[in-house]
Amino acid sequence: MLADRGYDSDSFRQDLLIHGILPVMPSRKDRSAPQKTDWRRYRGRSRIERMFNHLKQMRRIATRYDKTALFFISCLDLPAARLWVKSFVNTT
Repeated sequence: MLADRGYDSDSFRQDLLIHGILPVMPSRKDRSAPQKTDWRRYRGRSRIERMFNHLKQMRRIATRYDKTALFFISCLDLPAARLWVKSFVNTT
């Protein structure tokens, strides 16, 4: 699981490990014994955040007018596909 410093606590890390989930998050600055962080995996978190920020730029997604979860997910498909296809187009 990729998370930011706000989720760093011993109990949260322990719960993730019990469920077989590897926590990848930097330690808080005030932690007495810092945990090791896999920075290569953590770098993927920014890509995910940027994708969600691009999706939030679309008004329908940001305001979430849809009444059902199924319709909301289906409305996410079109902008996500649009962003994905745009990554293949040479813009220079």
